[in-house]
Amino acid sequence: MEEKQASVLHKVSKIISDFFNPLVSLLIFFIYMSIKEYNLKDSLLYFIPVLLMVIVPVVIWLVWNVKTGRYTNMDVSNRVQRKTLYIFIAVCVILYLIFNYIRNGYLDLVMLFILILLFALQISNLFIKSSMHTAFNIFVAALFFSLDWKMGLLWLGVAFLVGITRIILKRHTVKEVFMGAGIAFLVSFIYLYCNIQFQH
Repeated sequence: MEEKQASVLHKVSKIISDFFNPLVSLLIFFIYMSIKEYNLKDSLLYFIPVLLMVIVPVVIWLVWNVKTGRYTNMDVSNRVQRKTLYIFIAVCVILYLIFNYIRNGYLDLVMLFILILLFALQISNLFIKSSMHTAFNIFVAALFFSLDWKMGLLWLGVAFLVGITRIILKRHTVKEVFMGAGIAFLVSFIYLYCNIQFQH
């Protein structure tokens, strides 16, 4: 009976962990922000470059590396394999930031802080394999918080749940989840502070 409960817990954890991976969580935020902040034309002008320059290339990169055996899984749980993933995502985000600055004349604060979070996780990865799932979901909670505090609190609950699933699935230790959370809280705090400053 206990084994059956354990397998149900494992399955539920896998569904939560797979669904709320960093890419899906960011995608949900970008869609939410586009609907809340822009009209349809402006939201498409903002969202399509993010989709084509960051989200789609990263998904293709992940699928290709898993298929060719360079990555063990879509989570990229291996610390050594993770290095190339961080570099690839960072390159995509930098190219998008340059493109957006040339086209619109401003630095996209959300994408800039995604890059900062990536660099912080990359540095941490040299010492401890911080949970990227937990970190990104906490940062997404901060992004939501800047638009709607209720959504921010809701997503903080999602991030907490994701952190627990990473431990249940043995993808991360408690220490690695806390490390990811700590980095994300620090980056999120700076992001929210900068966001308030830019609005004044």
